[in-house]
Amino acid sequence: METTNIHIPDGKKIYFASDNHLGAPTAEKSFPRERKFVAWLDTVKKDAAAIFLLGDLFDFWFEYDTVVPKGFTRTLGKLAEITDSGIPVYYFVGNHDLWMNGYFEKELHIPVFHKPQQFVLHNKIFLIGHGDGLGPGDKGYKRMKKVFTNPVAKWFFRWLHPDIGVRLAQYLSVKNKVISGDEDVKFLGEDNEWLVQYCKRKLEQKHYDHFVFGHRHLPLEIPLGEQAYYTNLGDWITYYTYAVFDGDTLRLHKYE
Repeated sequence: METTNIHIPDGKKIYFASDNHLGAPTAEKSFPRERKFVAWLDTVKKDAAAIFLLGDLFDFWFEYDTVVPKGFTRTLGKLAEITDSGIPVYYFVGNHDLWMNGYFEKELHIPVFHKPQQFVLHNKIFLIGHGDGLGPGDKGYKRMKKVFTNPVAKWFFRWLHPDIGVRLAQYLSVKNKVISGDEDVKFLGEDNEWLVQYCKRKLEQKHYDHFVFGHRHLPLEIPLGEQAYYTNLGDWITYYTYAVFDGDTLRLHKYE
């Protein structure tokens, strides 16, 4: 697994956020959440060494060859402003926006990852990802993902007119509990949290200081022993939580 090293200059921090689901349940109802997220980006850019966005920024995103979903202008513009200023932003696709195919890289200069990646942040080893389909559970989504990522299925969907394809996908995204993840947005107990089990299995192979994921929509900070920690970032629907790493400790915060 390729490793990226990031040094944190004095007075700088690294920020993590996930699961905004912009556009859900409607563009109008998500607009206040988008404005709040853009205000947060405006705040953290003042001392950010890097920003990690761990997926499901949009409730649905599909890149046609010449078309991307309408909307989200304030978010995309703010991200462009941040990267243009020299602050790196890293994006991990989630289960709602896994059909990214070059737009973020070309237009925003944001590298996009489709699988968990290892980063060394100020000499601490992080494993970072969205979190979908990992560990022993999430079986309904794992079956669904095989359909979503099937080249034939994507080819057929691409031939739908965007007005039809996007509206259909947005409807399913909100209504289908397997896709939306609304069926399990509660703490299951450490022994039943499949991302915790995934992290523990990874620790059997090598040491990580921090595992950082989204997807669960729950703000969680769980010590795993041996100075390793699992952090789930929560969401920007109910909790408005994010994580900050200052080079020494990683902590969850709530944006008021």
